[in-house]
Amino acid sequence: MLASVRSANLVGTTGRAVTVEVHVGDGLPGFTMVGLPDETCREARDRVRAAILTCGLPWPNRRITVNFAPAGFRKSGIGLDLPLAVGILAASEVIPADRLAPYCFIGELGLDGTLRRVPGVAPMVAAIRSEAAGLVPVVPVANVAEASIVVEGRVETATTLVDLVSVLRDGLPWPDVPAEDIVVTAAAEPDLAEVRGQPLARQALEVAAAGHHHLLLSGPPGSGKTMLAQRLPGLLPRLDDRTAIEAMMVQSAAGVPLPPGGFVRRPPWRAPHHTASLIAMVGGGSAALRPGEISLAHGGTLFMDELGEFPPVVIDALRQPLEEGVVRVSRARAHAEMPARVLLIGATNPCPCGGGRPGECSCSETAKSKYLRRLSGPLLDRFDLRVWVGRPTPEQLLDTEPGECSAVVRERVIAARSLAEQRGHGPNSTLSGSALDEVAPLAPEALDIVRAELDRGRLSGRGLHRVRRVARTIADLSGGAHVIGSTEILLALQMRVDLAVPAGRGA
Repeated sequence: MLASVRSANLVGTTGRAVTVEVHVGDGLPGFTMVGLPDETCREARDRVRAAILTCGLPWPNRRITVNFAPAGFRKSGIGLDLPLAVGILAASEVIPADRLAPYCFIGELGLDGTLRRVPGVAPMVAAIRSEAAGLVPVVPVANVAEASIVVEGRVETATTLVDLVSVLRDGLPWPDVPAEDIVVTAAAEPDLAEVRGQPLARQALEVAAAGHHHLLLSGPPGSGKTMLAQRLPGLLPRLDDRTAIEAMMVQSAAGVPLPPGGFVRRPPWRAPHHTASLIAMVGGGSAALRPGEISLAHGGTLFMDELGEFPPVVIDALRQPLEEGVVRVSRARAHAEMPARVLLIGATNPCPCGGGRPGECSCSETAKSKYLRRLSGPLLDRFDLRVWVGRPTPEQLLDTEPGECSAVVRERVIAARSLAEQRGHGPNSTLSGSALDEVAPLAPEALDIVRAELDRGRLSGRGLHRVRRVARTIADLSGGAHVIGSTEILLALQMRVDLAVPAGRGA
């Protein structure tokens, strides 16, 4: 007897439809799997057998052959447990095979027959529905909310394999999805009003949020770099529908718990430790391709504290994703493209001892050069904003007058982003040279300033484009003047310091 069950598998953050074909026939009792199953899928044989017997259902003492089609890519994960069990029961005539046609099945089985949550249900259900729009997903109870976001229609569930068999074999109604008593408690975001002093760094945060400019904060320990970076998410607007769905797909694939309702509306915040590996940062793996930290931060902020302590190979691997907004991971048997449009915030000390300025630094010139070489020129060039963060003065630290709060700054950020959207060229950080000539022409006094910087060699051609982009964002935050004046250009240059010379200005 042959049974065919629709399901899906996960590759990176994308689902791929899989058909589980099960044949139960004559011959010596045995169990064979084909179709490139990995070790996790092979272990499903023992899990499924124990679950079926525990539920009091018969296990066929015959020859069982299972094929995962199509056979062109490796199958992995625990989500194929449920379709495998259903296929075996249908092929051994415990369940009528024709009752399976309207459904697709995804889920893990416990040894007692319970259906357990699996990661990546949202992209897997989306993959099945793209091939057969009318199929009704059957998923564990814990995955119903996640699957419902993708499906325009009903999603069925069951608590145990026995319940599922009662529906498919005996015609009983599908069990109701248990109502969840969800109490949503909004976590308080760190507020910019708590920052004392640092007027230039505060303004750099606002510019970074408004124009999607990557920001590098450099300064001695205790100057407030991490505190400033942690307040950036509070300046960002909520995610639009498209980005929210993309972020939800990534987090679902990674097994990250989703917020109530499934949609990820708050911009994600990821702050990996500097010991994170290359695969942990950009994604990948050997057995299964999984999203990395840069994909988990899609639509939000990736904060890399102690940037100089990250391995150079990890830092440089971020260069391409930062430019293109996607990560492409290729292995011998699989290829995945994962979203990675993030706002990168880096924080670093100017040298190993952290002093930086003359008279405050005890490092040799060799130690300084070696430390700064960990940050390659091409990576530093991705930062439109490079700001020196000095230690606040005692007067600033003891000042009890709160600064401008995040809510007020966020309103300006939203207004500036709206102006950029109306121009139709995307975020200001992506403006091309021709687009800059159109939307950010320089006033004569601003032109004289940048010409002087170019003549002195303190600004390169690429650096000029980045300074003009930042100046465009500064103008948008001030009301959106079409012509860029000297005030915007000087402030943009002030936010582009050379790490090797904290008080100077670089390219």
